[in-house]
Amino acid sequence: MLQESTNAPVSGAADNAAAMQQMGFADMIQHMDIVGWVVLCTLLAMSAMSIYWIIFNFVKNLRLKSSADRVVNTFWETPNAQDAIRYMEEQPASEPFSKIALDAAQAAAHHQRHEGSRLVESLNRSEFVDRALRQAVTRESLRLESGLTLLATVGSTAPFVGLLGTVWGIYRALIRIGASGQADMGAVAGPVGEALIMTAIGLGVAIPAVLGFNFFTRSNRITNNKLDTFAHDLHDFFATGSRVGEAPQAQR
Repeated sequence: MLQESTNAPVSGAADNAAAMQQMGFADMIQHMDIVGWVVLCTLLAMSAMSIYWIIFNFVKNLRLKSSADRVVNTFWETPNAQDAIRYMEEQPASEPFSKIALDAAQAAAHHQRHEGSRLVESLNRSEFVDRALRQAVTRESLRLESGLTLLATVGSTAPFVGLLGTVWGIYRALIRIGASGQADMGAVAGPVGEALIMTAIGLGVAIPAVLGFNFFTRSNRITNNKLDTFAHDLHDFFATGSRVGEAPQAQR
């Protein structure tokens, strides 16, 4: 009798250890049902998309940060208008400052070519250039926001997708308890482990997306302020022939 009582705790501990092994990721993959697979694949797809846009926006912001001041300063420091415009045209298609400068120059040239027409009668040079700059700044600002909607969506929904996997795992654990009539570790370890892992994956997908969204939103806000400042200077230049604070000069 003493031997049997001594072996009972040992056997129970061994059973609990074996049950705890069922809470691992590998065991979850082996025993997941269709609902679990749908939740896991959804989270993996959301993670892949958010990582892509985080890397894409990070590289884009690095390039923009390194080129913005150079492009703006080169435009103002180039004495010849044609050389400045040619330099703007040589910039990559993704560079926003050169594009709004080109739009302003094209608007001013278009207005000048149509002097005496109804266009000039309805809009003076200042209004025409201002409208072109507003459209250009709006267009470039929208391009800066590429992928941010997806990051915001992933950051707000991924925890709930993971929670769906959590609820389903707990539901499966309750089904096992009902089927076996025992609430021991062997009956519930697998489904509970799946529930906890799904929760962790959901949070792991959401946190980088939220951090990336906040970082790029702040970075875009700074870039938009620079775009607005450059656009105001361009408007003054193409409307009056000089920047604010400079003596008026002949139009380039």
